[in-house]
Amino acid sequence: MGTVAQDLPAIHSRFAWFGQFLKEELAPYRGRTALVARMVTASTLIMILCMTFRIPDGAYAALYGLTISRESIERTATEVKAFAVGLPLAGAYIVAGGMLVLGDSTLRFLWVVVTLFLLFWALSALSSYTAVARFGYLVVITIALWDSRLPANTKVENTLWAIGAITVGSVITFLLELVFAAFRHTDDITQAISERLAAVQDLLAQYADSGPFDSAARAQIIRLATVGTSRARRTLQRSSRDPQFKQQMGALVALAGRLVDIAANLPDWRGHPDDTGRERIRSIVHRLDGIRAGLTPTGAHLPELSEMEEMPSGIPLINEIEKTVSLISHAFSSYQSAGIYGTLPRVSDRPKKLFTAALFQPEHIKFGLRGCLAASLCYIIYNALFWPEISTSVTTCLLTALTTVGASHQKQFLRFAGALVGGLIIGMGAQVFIFPSIDSIGAFTVFFVIVATTAAWFATASSRLSYFGIQIAVAFYLINLQEFTIQTSLEVARDRVLGVLLGLAMMWLAFDRLWSIPAGLEMRKTFLSGLRSLALFFREPLSPDMEVAVERAYALREAINTQFDKVRSLADGVLFEFGPMRRQDLAFRDSIRWWQPQLRSLFLIRITLLKYRLHLPGFELPEPVRATQREFDDQLAGVLDNMANRVEGRPAEAIGGLENAFAHLEQTAADCSPEESQSGQLQTFRVLSRNIHKVAVSLNKDISSERS
Repeated sequence: MGTVAQDLPAIHSRFAWFGQFLKEELAPYRGRTALVARMVTASTLIMILCMTFRIPDGAYAALYGLTISRESIERTATEVKAFAVGLPLAGAYIVAGGMLVLGDSTLRFLWVVVTLFLLFWALSALSSYTAVARFGYLVVITIALWDSRLPANTKVENTLWAIGAITVGSVITFLLELVFAAFRHTDDITQAISERLAAVQDLLAQYADSGPFDSAARAQIIRLATVGTSRARRTLQRSSRDPQFKQQMGALVALAGRLVDIAANLPDWRGHPDDTGRERIRSIVHRLDGIRAGLTPTGAHLPELSEMEEMPSGIPLINEIEKTVSLISHAFSSYQSAGIYGTLPRVSDRPKKLFTAALFQPEHIKFGLRGCLAASLCYIIYNALFWPEISTSVTTCLLTALTTVGASHQKQFLRFAGALVGGLIIGMGAQVFIFPSIDSIGAFTVFFVIVATTAAWFATASSRLSYFGIQIAVAFYLINLQEFTIQTSLEVARDRVLGVLLGLAMMWLAFDRLWSIPAGLEMRKTFLSGLRSLALFFREPLSPDMEVAVERAYALREAINTQFDKVRSLADGVLFEFGPMRRQDLAFRDSIRWWQPQLRSLFLIRITLLKYRLHLPGFELPEPVRATQREFDDQLAGVLDNMANRVEGRPAEAIGGLENAFAHLEQTAADCSPEESQSGQLQTFRVLSRNIHKVAVSLNKDISSERS
């Protein structure tokens, strides 16, 4: 199902859609004002400190006040620690390399090229993109410095000032976050879910009353559908919570997003429910109210676990809404049962691997070569023209280098648009009309706060627009914070924007024409890989050794969760790709966005059912039921493999074996002794098995009809 932004009948032109898009992206949401206030406060304090005490490279320090993660105090502290380690290492590498090749232009050029290759290779090979980007950023912003004709001691001094300025900015931001954290008592994830459920609840209540939809309720559901769930997913991914909580809440976020997408079409639906339908809709509203009441920062609690019901087929939108609400309700209940009985016993806490795969895999080498080519061409051009002021081209190459064409296009477009607005419009406009009448730091601070607030407001939009806000700040800060005076030269803004344009041109040449990887193709491959991995997860445990079985289960869980997140990210990049496959990729993107919440629900239920297979304390089953569960799980794995075959265009088998296995499982459970049949474990197991069977059959039907 397409997003509501694509389906609204009131939007007739591209310009009208763009205006609606901006309206929805810039609309306030819960916590946005407080987040912007913290970002602007940190950036402004850093600016005042750098200008007052004449600390060089204040632009970079103030920029980190805006960009350091604020999803949690733990995440912010982690980034500050990374700076504390990474910046001195980057500085040592720059100084050592610069002194080694000092005086030999040929050797200097080779050092720069090798360094650029290593940076881009590391972006692909290392698991922490943020750490490499931070390290690389300091390297590329000092390349032009070491090419200058300044004395060697001045170059070293300026490099150390850059490290010191960024460190000071990071520490100030972290200290402010500590202060603000003392007054924060809310959880962003549960707030995001509750906000979406409340919007759907309000809309359904109006639909049940058969009255006209309130404009405020309609605007709210449209805004949430347009914004999506990318911010909530990113917040959850970066949180310090345990993996089970992340997987659980990740499924809830995806299901809440799907619920909003469906409900957003209700105002345009011409059908009206009858009396029975109204009662069912009111039941859904009541159920949503109970779910919202059960949301807490540490989890969710529902009084009982119920089976999924279905609406009469006459109201298809309500059918889908009720099914999704049932999935959400079950997701809460399965989390409650997991919290009561405990989780899988983790055998060992293995540290995350530093490298995503083998160091010299072809894709890493190719990515490094493409990035090195683009950045090296920029380096050669600005040196050949004796124009170091456009060295922002190299920075552009580093910051917009992503593994797929669509994702790179997205960042490149937003970087150019941000440089245009922040550099030419705001930067030059201020130099012509505002700065001539400013003669104090107080007046400059007022204008700085206005610009920083504008940039931060854009930066707190969804992932489709947030990078634009950061680039507004980058362009403005580089013009006005690199010198301890009011900047009056228009050449600075011109050079920054031209540097960005040069970098984008070289990225287009290197990444679009050399070993390019379309986001649509990568999205399809990742989705298929996720299906295959989920099928393998259903076949676990394959080893009789409990320790090996548990470790394999955790490894698969982490891999599947990562694949889910990667598919959603790649789906955003598809929007920025063009060519003969665009229409087909967009159609497949819409299908995947519709299937993914059901896959997450299957994944979530399976996590709990695996505990029964492992016979953990609190999850004991009679031996005959355990044997039939193995048969049922194998058939479910086969259905998932069949889904992958259909997506690939290969022949798939019927699911009769699944129906027979499910009937056998139900009969075996029913034949148990009265004492066993009344046990809470067996009753919960039967409900879980029925729900996972219904979800699998429904998803298989959706994929079969879509790919037929």
